[in-house]
Amino acid sequence: MKEAVKVAITGAAGQISYSLIPHLLSGSVFGKDVPIRLSLVDIPPSKEMLEGVVMEIEDLAEPLFESVTATVEPSEGFKDCDYVIFLGAFPRREGMERKDVMARNVGIFNSQGAALQHAKPGVKCLVVGNPANTNALILSKAAPSVPPCNITALTRLDHNRAKMMIALRAKKPVESVEGVIIWGNHSSTQYPDVRQATVDGSPVLGAVDKTWLETEFISTVQKRGAAVIAARKLSSAASAAKAICDHLRDWHMGTGGKVVSMGVTSDGNSYGVPEGLVYSFPCKCTAGAWEIVRGYDVDAFSQAKMDATAAELQEEKALAQQLLQ
Repeated sequence: MKEAVKVAITGAAGQISYSLIPHLLSGSVFGKDVPIRLSLVDIPPSKEMLEGVVMEIEDLAEPLFESVTATVEPSEGFKDCDYVIFLGAFPRREGMERKDVMARNVGIFNSQGAALQHAKPGVKCLVVGNPANTNALILSKAAPSVPPCNITALTRLDHNRAKMMIALRAKKPVESVEGVIIWGNHSSTQYPDVRQATVDGSPVLGAVDKTWLETEFISTVQKRGAAVIAARKLSSAASAAKAICDHLRDWHMGTGGKVVSMGVTSDGNSYGVPEGLVYSFPCKCTAGAWEIVRGYDVDAFSQAKMDATAAELQEEKALAQQLLQ
């Protein structure tokens, strides 16, 4: 067995965590020979639920399970962690203004960012709780000890949704679809782009109707999360957990040359995206590191979509900065 990986999960009493934990312990993320130490973090009202989750984890009897702790204190939960998965965030409720939701999340991620000083120096953070991109930005500002490249936001769920939609439309296995890109925000302004994508090595634009790709396909991917909530009266859980595992596995082990979508901090030199935004780009990973894939030709249709989602992120960033002050 290799050295254990310690993973902290916030919002650990919730439904995404419940779907996520068995995957983490199965070896499908960090390797079949890597023991897992779990640290569960949630708010005080969820303390009893956390105790139930701990019992469930023990009852799984997974060979890679090494230990689990549960706490309501982030500074305790993050201690010596290699990875932190931020599931916990304050959701928008009926009648709430965007500023009210952002104010709650600024408070949450500001305090959790400060607690990251107790994690390992090279800790890697994945923000899932919405608004994920801007919450990742807030976290980065609140955790100066963590390099911005070690804080990412989840857009892999959108990426997976887009891949599967293309596969179903083309009547091909999902493994045959490569090169799909999610640009921008994990919101209804995101741009699912297939201009670089292929099915069985042939361009998607030649295999699937272009009108559908530029209309129904885009809007369906953009609104899929809301459609799931409307149908099951709960947000995505199993698919979100799978996407988290895909993101972490690729970041940890590398993508093998394949392109995936990740919310990462813009350096201002990629596709016209302003510096400092946490924006979803096409990325490739080597073990423990990501890089933006550059050099794609961007047509006017795509650029307009990419600019629109960047503008929304700029607004969110400005609002977060105002609240932080």
